[in-house]
Amino acid sequence: MYQVPDQRGKLAVVTGANSGTGKEAAKRLAGAGADVVLAVRTPAKGEQARAEILATHPGARTEVRRLDLADLSSVREFADGLIADGRPLDLLLNNAGVMNVPGRTETADGFELQLGSNFLGPFALTNLLLPALLSAPAPRVATMSSGTAHRARIAFDDLNSTRAYSPTRAYAQSKLADMLMAVHLAELADRRGWPLLSAVAHPGYTRTNLMTSGPTLNGGRPGLLESLAYRIFPSQGPEQGTEPLLYAATSPDAVPGGYYGPRWALVGPTKPVGLPRPGRDRDTAARLWSEAERLTGVSAPAH
Repeated sequence: MYQVPDQRGKLAVVTGANSGTGKEAAKRLAGAGADVVLAVRTPAKGEQARAEILATHPGARTEVRRLDLADLSSVREFADGLIADGRPLDLLLNNAGVMNVPGRTETADGFELQLGSNFLGPFALTNLLLPALLSAPAPRVATMSSGTAHRARIAFDDLNSTRAYSPTRAYAQSKLADMLMAVHLAELADRRGWPLLSAVAHPGYTRTNLMTSGPTLNGGRPGLLESLAYRIFPSQGPEQGTEPLLYAATSPDAVPGGYYGPRWALVGPTKPVGLPRPGRDRDTAARLWSEAERLTGVSAPAH
């Protein structure tokens, strides 16, 4: 079990903190002394998660704030509120996501739902929070990708899957986009002399409601292969599955642009993982970053 180092005095934001790996990450950070913002789409579910955290850690300093990553106005409102507090942000854990939505669905801003929720929303959030992050002495951004990114590509000619939609292909593309975002942010920080560490993680095959909530949207249900995979492949609980993200966010051994995942790919303790070929393509990462800036209207601070 990965032991989160002392986080007393630090402020952390965890997206999707009402369940699964996000709730576990928030609980472990709070247990290590951090002040934790549970950034969730449904505040009532966030309050329930907060109550569970407080039952384990009665003295934990936690709060729930609404954040819908599928709505850029919500992302801006959340970021504005956090920056208005005037407190440096030490840790941002981009954890929330949606997976394998059966029919093409759009966000409030007209993006394909998986691209918007998993990548464009977190991209906007990260950039909008950079002023608060760069006010901290040693800020970190840890972003959750997926093993599916290893087989993905960025379809610049149909980024929003308007001509052809595949639930699994759209999900894999969004998680590769997360990986490229994290790697490009690390390079950007290095070029600009920022003290920010950006790293990426994947949870292996972790049992959370991510695997069922997405496929059941719009009245859908998991396909036969998905249902069989849930039963056949080795899997692990959120307690283990969240550890690569926590390692990226808190380990003194994590490095800028590092990639962390389970030792045995699907399950196991955390170890450094080599970035797959698509995740090492700097030209694609830079092009995707520029396209995300255009689509969201959000850019990193110039200095």
